[in-house]
Amino acid sequence: MNRSDIKEYIIIGAGGHAAVVADILYSCGYPVRGFLDDAVSVGIEILGAAVLGKVECCTDHRDALFIIGIGDNSIRERIASKYNLEYGIAVHPLATIGREVEIGCGTVLMAGSIVNPRTAVGRHCIINTKASIDHDNRIDDYVHISPGAALGGTVAVGKGTHIGIGSSVKNNITICDDVIVGVGAAVVNDIIEPGTYMGVPARMYSIL
Repeated sequence: MNRSDIKEYIIIGAGGHAAVVADILYSCGYPVRGFLDDAVSVGIEILGAAVLGKVECCTDHRDALFIIGIGDNSIRERIASKYNLEYGIAVHPLATIGREVEIGCGTVLMAGSIVNPRTAVGRHCIINTKASIDHDNRIDDYVHISPGAALGGTVAVGKGTHIGIGSSVKNNITICDDVIVGVGAAVVNDIIEPGTYMGVPARMYSIL
């Protein structure tokens, strides 16, 4: 492929996560045109690329590919639902992807992440640094698998769920939509009700 055939990327968001996404794109040899963010001033540079305007300016750059570089699942969903854009994917060169793996548009795989064979990862997901997803998993849209989290084989993770740093999910587990699994938690039973789950084994957290 000629360099002239490579589309530039625009990253929606201009925080820390967006910087990591830019770093991944640079590592892959993809050009980053800039960032869009409602709260960061135009012209501010992040890893050598400038903030170009607010998020709504995305419609002025339809020749580019987009990644939503925002860690909050609900915000990524809201932006993706509002703007009909062409979304790319960002896969770090040090990520490991098995055979027959499907990766949805807008998804990011960070350094050291592992996605093993016959796994499907949905749209606008984050598979964060050194997260491990074993074989035959089904990861729905707008999911965030945090750094160091480990999912066993044949796990299903529902839309909008956040799996916390260093947590683990036993094989053959189903987690419903809109769940937060806390840092270091161990999920050993199916989660069928949205909420926050913490501890070993993970149980729903409630404020007394």
